[in-house]
Amino acid sequence: MHASEEELKGWFAGRIPQGWFTGPPDIAIDREEILIIGTLPDVELGKDAGSDALRAARAGRIKQHREDTREARMAIAREAEHRFRHKVAWGATCGDVTELFTTLSIPVMTRLRMREREVLDTLVESGVARSRSHALAWCVRLVAENQGEWISKLREALSSVQQVRSEGPGFGSV
Repeated sequence: MHASEEELKGWFAGRIPQGWFTGPPDIAIDREEILIIGTLPDVELGKDAGSDALRAARAGRIKQHREDTREARMAIAREAEHRFRHKVAWGATCGDVTELFTTLSIPVMTRLRMREREVLDTLVESGVARSRSHALAWCVRLVAENQGEWISKLREALSSVQQVRSEGPGFGSV
């Protein structure tokens, strides 16, 4: 079943228990995975707390949420995986700290020429990456960070193309 983002958000809004998050979770979907990231209430440490203490407290709140909701999250994920035919991953945000729980890491095949392999090998040999695979993932993250606005424009354009296609004639019944 290929669900719309609106359907996914509605289903999870109805299925996730009240009080888990401060509002509706962010939901992202790709070809393999549905990722649900909810925002938790921020911690209160007082005015004298330093940034390290605040970061640690937020990470602790996320860990506590993860442990407290584990069984229910697993049950919801099983239902969603059966219904939507995608793996489900979870995450939480507290203040400026976000952690993802058990997300997929999908192998991707690619063909690289010598100059491209040299880039990956340089990253490995210099200790920036552990392997060619790790180096390629590092490069993808770097592009996402530095060209995020451009990538967003591409996604918007693709969304428009999908909308126009859905309004066109159907070819499946020929």
